[in-house]
Amino acid sequence: MRHLMSPLDFTTEELDKLFDLANDIEKNPGHYAHACDGKILATCFYEPSTRTRLSFESAMTRLGGRVIGFADAASSSASKGESVSDTIRIISCYADICAMRHPKEGAPMVASEESAIPVINAGDGGHQHPTQTLTDLLTIRSLKGRLRDFTIGLCGDLKFGRTVHSLINALVRYDNIRFVFISPEELRVPDYITDMLKDKKIPYDEVIRLEKIMPELDLLYMTRVQKERFFNEEDYVRLKDFYILNAGKMELAKQDMLVLHPLPRVNEISVEVDDDPRAVYFKQAQYGVYVRMALILTLLEKER
Repeated sequence: MRHLMSPLDFTTEELDKLFDLANDIEKNPGHYAHACDGKILATCFYEPSTRTRLSFESAMTRLGGRVIGFADAASSSASKGESVSDTIRIISCYADICAMRHPKEGAPMVASEESAIPVINAGDGGHQHPTQTLTDLLTIRSLKGRLRDFTIGLCGDLKFGRTVHSLINALVRYDNIRFVFISPEELRVPDYITDMLKDKKIPYDEVIRLEKIMPELDLLYMTRVQKERFFNEEDYVRLKDFYILNAGKMELAKQDMLVLHPLPRVNEISVEVDDDPRAVYFKQAQYGVYVRMALILTLLEKER
Protein backbone atom coordinates (compact mmCIF):
# COMPACT_ATOMS: atom_id res chain seq x y z
CA MET A 1 0.00 0.00 0.00
CA ARG A 2 1.24 3.46 -0.91
CA HIS A 3 0.40 6.99 0.23
CA LEU A 4 1.16 10.44 -1.19
CA MET A 5 2.50 12.84 1.42
CA SER A 6 4.96 14.80 -0.74
CA PRO A 7 5.65 15.22 -4.46
CA LEU A 8 9.00 13.57 -3.74
CA ASP A 9 7.20 10.31 -2.90
CA PHE A 10 7.22 9.62 -6.65
CA THR A 11 10.40 9.42 -8.72
CA THR A 12 10.59 11.54 -11.86
CA GLU A 13 10.08 8.35 -13.89
CA GLU A 14 6.93 7.55 -11.91
CA LEU A 15 5.73 11.12 -12.39
CA ASP A 16 6.19 10.77 -16.15
CA LYS A 17 3.96 7.68 -16.10
CA LEU A 18 1.40 9.49 -13.95
CA PHE A 19 1.35 12.48 -16.30
CA ASP A 20 1.11 10.23 -19.36
CA LEU A 21 -1.92 8.61 -17.74
CA ALA A 22 -3.43 12.03 -16.95
CA ASN A 23 -2.95 13.15 -20.56
CA ASP A 24 -4.59 9.95 -21.80
CA ILE A 25 -7.53 10.54 -19.46
CA GLU A 26 -7.85 14.06 -20.92
CA LYS A 27 -7.94 12.68 -24.46
CA ASN A 28 -10.03 9.56 -23.78
CA PRO A 29 -12.25 10.21 -20.73
CA GLY A 30 -14.75 7.55 -21.75
CA HIS A 31 -12.14 4.83 -21.37
CA TYR A 32 -11.95 5.54 -17.64
CA ALA A 33 -15.63 6.18 -16.87
CA HIS A 34 -16.02 2.91 -14.93
CA ALA A 35 -12.45 2.38 -13.75
CA CYS A 36 -13.43 2.85 -10.08
CA ASP A 37 -16.86 1.26 -10.07
CA GLY A 38 -17.57 0.09 -6.53
CA LYS A 39 -14.77 2.19 -5.00
CA ILE A 40 -15.28 4.93 -2.40
CA LEU A 41 -13.15 8.04 -1.81
CA ALA A 42 -13.32 9.72 1.61
CA THR A 43 -12.59 13.45 1.58
CA CYS A 44 -11.60 14.49 5.11
CA PHE A 45 -11.20 18.25 5.02
CA TYR A 46 -10.46 19.86 8.38
CA GLU A 47 -9.84 23.18 6.60
CA PRO A 48 -12.01 25.05 4.05
CA SER A 49 -11.41 24.26 0.39
CA THR A 50 -13.23 24.66 -2.90
CA ARG A 51 -10.93 23.61 -5.72
CA THR A 52 -9.06 20.78 -4.04
CA ARG A 53 -12.07 19.12 -2.43
CA LEU A 54 -14.35 19.47 -5.44
CA SER A 55 -11.64 18.37 -7.87
CA PHE A 56 -11.10 15.20 -5.83
CA GLU A 57 -14.84 14.58 -5.81
CA SER A 58 -15.07 15.30 -9.54
CA ALA A 59 -12.12 12.98 -10.21
CA MET A 60 -13.64 10.04 -8.33
CA THR A 61 -17.08 10.61 -9.83
CA ARG A 62 -15.63 10.70 -13.36
CA LEU A 63 -13.95 7.37 -12.61
CA GLY A 64 -17.27 5.82 -11.66
CA GLY A 65 -16.63 5.77 -7.91
CA ARG A 66 -18.45 7.42 -5.02
CA VAL A 67 -17.47 10.01 -2.44
CA ILE A 68 -18.13 10.37 1.28
CA GLY A 69 -16.59 12.76 3.81
CA PHE A 70 -16.80 16.13 5.50
CA ALA A 71 -15.94 19.66 4.41
CA ASP A 72 -14.81 21.17 7.71
CA ALA A 73 -13.71 20.02 11.15
CA ALA A 74 -16.86 21.35 12.82
CA SER A 75 -18.95 18.74 11.00
CA SER A 76 -16.69 15.86 12.02
CA SER A 77 -15.96 14.11 15.32
CA ALA A 78 -12.86 16.29 15.60
CA SER A 79 -15.22 18.84 17.15
CA LYS A 80 -15.73 16.28 19.94
CA GLY A 81 -12.01 15.79 20.40
CA GLU A 82 -11.41 12.71 18.23
CA SER A 83 -7.80 12.33 17.10
CA VAL A 84 -6.71 12.12 13.46
CA SER A 85 -5.41 8.61 14.16
CA ASP A 86 -8.78 7.40 15.38
CA THR A 87 -10.62 9.14 12.56
CA ILE A 88 -8.57 7.46 9.85
CA ARG A 89 -9.03 4.06 11.47
CA ILE A 90 -12.77 4.56 11.24
CA ILE A 91 -12.57 5.97 7.69
CA SER A 92 -10.57 2.88 6.67
CA CYS A 93 -13.65 0.79 7.47
CA TYR A 94 -15.84 2.88 5.15
CA ALA A 95 -13.71 3.84 2.14
CA ASP A 96 -11.02 2.54 -0.21
CA ILE A 97 -8.89 5.71 -0.37
CA CYS A 98 -8.76 9.00 1.55
CA ALA A 99 -7.84 12.59 0.67
CA MET A 100 -7.07 14.63 3.80
CA ARG A 101 -6.55 18.37 4.31
CA HIS A 102 -5.56 19.62 7.73
CA PRO A 103 -4.35 22.96 9.16
CA LYS A 104 -1.65 21.21 11.22
CA GLU A 105 1.57 20.27 9.48
CA GLY A 106 2.17 16.52 9.48
CA ALA A 107 -1.42 15.50 10.28
CA PRO A 108 -1.90 13.51 7.03
CA MET A 109 1.41 11.74 7.74
CA VAL A 110 0.14 10.73 11.18
CA ALA A 111 -3.03 9.45 9.52
CA SER A 112 -1.09 7.43 6.95
CA GLU A 113 0.79 5.62 9.70
CA GLU A 114 -2.49 4.30 11.17
CA SER A 115 -4.46 3.88 7.95
CA ALA A 116 -5.52 0.65 6.27
CA ILE A 117 -6.16 2.52 2.99
CA PRO A 118 -4.05 4.89 0.84
CA VAL A 119 -3.99 8.46 2.18
CA ILE A 120 -3.40 11.49 -0.02
CA ASN A 121 -2.14 14.70 1.57
CA ALA A 122 -4.50 17.38 0.21
CA GLY A 123 -2.62 20.14 2.06
CA ASP A 124 -1.24 20.37 5.59
CA GLY A 125 -0.84 23.85 7.02
CA GLY A 126 1.94 25.83 5.37
CA HIS A 127 3.91 22.66 4.72
CA GLN A 128 2.97 20.66 1.61
CA HIS A 129 0.31 20.54 -1.08
CA PRO A 130 1.48 17.65 -3.27
CA THR A 131 -1.57 17.26 -5.51
CA GLN A 132 -1.42 20.96 -6.37
CA THR A 133 2.22 20.44 -7.26
CA LEU A 134 1.31 17.48 -9.48
CA THR A 135 -1.26 19.76 -11.11
CA ASP A 136 1.37 22.48 -11.63
CA LEU A 137 3.88 20.03 -13.13
CA LEU A 138 1.27 18.50 -15.46
CA THR A 139 0.21 21.98 -16.60
CA ILE A 140 3.79 23.02 -17.35
CA ARG A 141 4.63 19.76 -19.12
CA SER A 142 1.43 19.76 -21.17
CA LEU A 143 1.65 23.41 -22.28
CA LYS A 144 5.44 23.88 -22.44
CA GLY A 145 6.28 20.35 -23.55
CA ARG A 146 9.01 19.93 -20.94
CA LEU A 147 9.92 20.11 -17.25
CA ARG A 148 13.41 21.48 -17.74
CA ASP A 149 15.31 24.42 -19.24
CA PHE A 150 13.28 27.40 -18.04
CA THR A 151 13.25 30.35 -15.64
CA ILE A 152 10.31 30.43 -13.27
CA GLY A 153 9.29 33.41 -11.17
CA LEU A 154 7.35 32.74 -7.97
CA CYS A 155 5.56 35.84 -6.75
CA GLY A 156 3.67 36.84 -3.61
CA ASP A 157 3.50 34.94 -0.34
CA LEU A 158 6.60 32.77 -0.49
CA LYS A 159 6.90 32.42 3.29
CA PHE A 160 3.60 30.69 4.07
CA GLY A 161 2.70 29.38 0.61
CA ARG A 162 2.69 25.57 0.78
CA THR A 163 2.08 25.38 -2.98
CA VAL A 164 5.30 27.32 -3.57
CA HIS A 165 7.35 25.16 -1.21
CA SER A 166 6.07 21.94 -2.78
CA LEU A 167 6.67 23.16 -6.33
CA ILE A 168 10.24 24.26 -5.63
CA ASN A 169 11.09 20.92 -4.03
CA ALA A 170 9.65 19.09 -7.02
CA LEU A 171 11.33 21.19 -9.71
CA VAL A 172 14.85 20.90 -8.30
CA ARG A 173 14.95 17.33 -9.64
CA TYR A 174 14.82 18.61 -13.23
CA ASP A 175 17.71 20.06 -15.25
CA ASN A 176 18.52 23.69 -15.88
CA ILE A 177 15.82 25.35 -13.76
CA ARG A 178 16.41 28.89 -12.53
CA PHE A 179 14.22 30.29 -9.77
CA VAL A 180 13.34 33.94 -9.22
CA PHE A 181 11.66 34.69 -5.88
CA ILE A 182 9.55 37.86 -6.03
CA SER A 183 8.26 39.00 -2.65
CA PRO A 184 8.40 41.73 -0.02
CA GLU A 185 10.98 41.23 2.71
CA GLU A 186 8.35 40.01 5.18
CA LEU A 187 7.19 37.18 2.89
CA ARG A 188 10.51 35.89 1.57
CA VAL A 189 10.97 32.21 0.89
CA PRO A 190 12.17 30.35 4.03
CA ASP A 191 15.89 29.88 4.61
CA TYR A 192 15.64 26.10 4.40
CA ILE A 193 14.57 26.48 0.76
CA THR A 194 17.42 28.79 -0.22
CA ASP A 195 19.91 26.69 1.76
CA MET A 196 18.77 23.63 -0.18
CA LEU A 197 19.18 25.46 -3.50
CA LYS A 198 22.69 26.57 -2.52
CA ASP A 199 23.63 23.01 -1.56
CA LYS A 200 22.40 21.73 -4.92
CA LYS A 201 24.06 24.66 -6.77
CA ILE A 202 20.75 25.64 -8.34
CA PRO A 203 20.62 29.29 -9.41
CA TYR A 204 18.09 31.64 -7.83
CA ASP A 205 17.51 35.35 -7.39
CA GLU A 206 15.45 37.27 -4.84
CA VAL A 207 13.85 40.50 -6.02
CA ILE A 208 11.12 42.83 -4.80
CA ARG A 209 9.89 44.45 -8.03
CA LEU A 210 7.95 42.20 -10.41
CA GLU A 211 8.39 44.59 -13.37
CA LYS A 212 12.17 44.28 -13.17
CA ILE A 213 12.23 40.55 -13.82
CA MET A 214 9.20 40.02 -16.11
CA PRO A 215 11.14 39.99 -19.42
CA GLU A 216 13.34 37.11 -18.21
CA LEU A 217 10.59 34.71 -17.17
CA ASP A 218 9.32 31.64 -19.01
CA LEU A 219 6.77 30.97 -16.26
CA LEU A 220 5.21 33.23 -13.64
CA TYR A 221 3.61 31.52 -10.64
CA MET A 222 1.42 34.03 -8.81
CA THR A 223 0.12 33.44 -5.28
CA ARG A 224 -2.25 35.30 -2.99
CA VAL A 225 -1.24 36.72 0.36
CA GLN A 226 -2.99 34.30 2.71
CA LYS A 227 -4.96 36.06 5.42
CA GLU A 228 -5.43 32.80 7.36
CA ARG A 229 -1.65 32.42 7.85
CA PHE A 230 -1.19 35.84 9.50
CA PHE A 231 -1.24 36.41 13.23
CA ASN A 232 -1.48 40.17 12.82
CA GLU A 233 -4.25 41.56 10.60
CA GLU A 234 -2.40 44.86 10.20
CA ASP A 235 0.47 43.03 8.51
CA TYR A 236 -1.97 41.29 6.18
CA VAL A 237 -3.69 44.55 5.19
CA ARG A 238 -0.32 46.18 4.53
CA LEU A 239 0.92 43.37 2.28
CA LYS A 240 -2.17 41.97 0.56
CA ASP A 241 -1.98 44.34 -2.43
CA PHE A 242 1.80 44.37 -2.74
CA TYR A 243 1.64 42.71 -6.18
CA ILE A 244 -1.10 43.09 -8.76
CA LEU A 245 -0.49 41.57 -12.19
CA ASN A 246 -2.23 43.64 -14.87
CA ALA A 247 -2.18 44.09 -18.63
CA GLY A 248 0.59 46.67 -18.41
CA LYS A 249 2.93 44.28 -16.65
CA MET A 250 2.01 41.51 -19.11
CA GLU A 251 3.29 43.72 -21.95
CA LEU A 252 6.77 43.34 -20.45
CA ALA A 253 6.66 39.52 -20.66
CA LYS A 254 7.70 37.09 -23.36
CA GLN A 255 5.03 36.15 -25.89
CA ASP A 256 5.17 32.52 -24.75
CA MET A 257 5.41 33.11 -21.01
CA LEU A 258 2.71 31.30 -19.03
CA VAL A 259 0.97 32.66 -15.92
CA LEU A 260 -0.04 30.05 -13.33
CA HIS A 261 -1.89 30.45 -10.04
CA PRO A 262 -3.02 27.73 -7.61
CA LEU A 263 -6.16 29.78 -6.87
CA PRO A 264 -8.18 31.21 -5.26
CA ARG A 265 -7.10 34.66 -6.27
CA VAL A 266 -8.14 37.77 -4.43
CA ASN A 267 -6.92 40.72 -6.50
CA GLU A 268 -3.28 39.82 -7.23
CA ILE A 269 -4.24 39.12 -10.88
CA SER A 270 -6.47 41.70 -12.52
CA VAL A 271 -9.45 40.22 -14.38
CA GLU A 272 -8.20 41.96 -17.53
CA VAL A 273 -5.40 39.39 -17.65
CA ASP A 274 -7.89 36.51 -17.93
CA ASP A 275 -8.32 37.05 -21.68
CA ASP A 276 -4.57 36.91 -22.32
CA PRO A 277 -3.76 33.51 -23.91
CA ARG A 278 -0.73 33.30 -21.63
CA ALA A 279 -3.01 33.18 -18.57
CA VAL A 280 -3.51 29.45 -17.98
CA TYR A 281 -4.71 29.26 -14.37
CA PHE A 282 -8.20 28.06 -15.30
CA LYS A 283 -6.72 25.39 -17.57
CA GLN A 284 -4.52 24.55 -14.61
CA ALA A 285 -7.64 23.85 -12.52
CA GLN A 286 -8.89 21.44 -15.20
CA TYR A 287 -5.55 19.64 -15.25
CA GLY A 288 -6.03 19.21 -11.50
CA VAL A 289 -8.97 16.89 -12.14
CA TYR A 290 -7.03 14.78 -14.65
CA VAL A 291 -3.98 14.39 -12.42
CA ARG A 292 -6.11 13.46 -9.41
CA MET A 293 -7.92 10.87 -11.51
CA ALA A 294 -4.55 9.42 -12.50
CA LEU A 295 -3.36 9.48 -8.88
CA ILE A 296 -6.45 7.71 -7.56
CA LEU A 297 -6.05 5.00 -10.20
CA THR A 298 -2.36 4.62 -9.42
CA LEU A 299 -2.78 4.34 -5.65
CA LEU A 300 -5.73 1.96 -5.87
CA GLU A 301 -3.74 -0.22 -8.22
CA LYS A 302 -0.96 -0.33 -5.61
CA GLU A 303 -3.54 -1.31 -3.05
CA ARG A 304 -4.85 -4.15 -5.23
